Amino acid sequence: MIVYPNAKINLGLNILKRREDGYHDISSILYPVKQCVDILEIVKSEKFKFTNSGIEIPYGENLCVKAWKILRSDFDISNVKIHLHKQIPIGAGLGGGSSDASFTLKELNRIFNLKLSNKELEKYALRLGADCPFFIDNTPKLVKGVGDQMTNIDLNLEDYEIRLVDPGIHVSTKEAYSKVVPRIPNKSVEEYINLDLSQWKGKLKNDFENSVFEKYPNLKTIKEGLYNEGYIYVSMSGSGSVIFSIR
Repeated sequence: MIVYPNAKINLGLNILKRREDGYHDISSILYPVKQCVDILEIVKSEKFKFTNSGIEIPYGENLCVKAWKILRSDFDISNVKIHLHKQIPIGAGLGGGSSDASFTLKELNRIFNLKLSNKELEKYALRLGADCPFFIDNTPKLVKGVGDQMTNIDLNLEDYEIRLVDPGIHVSTKEAYSKVVPRIPNKSVEEYINLDLSQWKGKLKNDFENSVFEKYPNLKTIKEGLYNEGYIYVSMSGSGSVIFSIR
């Protein structure tokens, strides 16, 4: 069966504090963007095989493979053949790799009738990456902690145009975090998200923007240009580099 792992955007992203384990506590609204997808096919096979096409994937074990290995370690599942056609930009703040991993978990759960609940799948997903649990439900969430604390939110942007601008810049998440000074904002993202969308500008902020824009000033230019085109709200997603706009 073929499934379509989708991207996400961050509506506000506050880096609250650095934890003793080296990770950071964050607060953000994650929203699925289903017009930007990868293509994932998983079928049972005599031998395990992973292949890919589309955008070149950086060297290293793919998260889809890791997802299969995690479930195989706990359940008696057979080999599969996984093919991933990559279309979501990599290193762009859209969570494409995390989405691929979570969709792999969900599809393996279906193929092998493991009967795992979404809550159980989220626990496996968290072992693969901080953004991964979000893509299990794949609905708007307020996310806190390192991505493990999720709350459903009532947010529907279907009547709006969401545009993604990919400048083709790969931003290292590790480097982006190293340049941010954690802080507790005066108002939280959940307070701002309840305002009318026309009031988000200048209030619903991504804490990564200052440092990332300093290194890549073209991103700031893109953001300003989109506002000049009449978009209501423009922001960088995650640690960048994709800039999204809403109107």
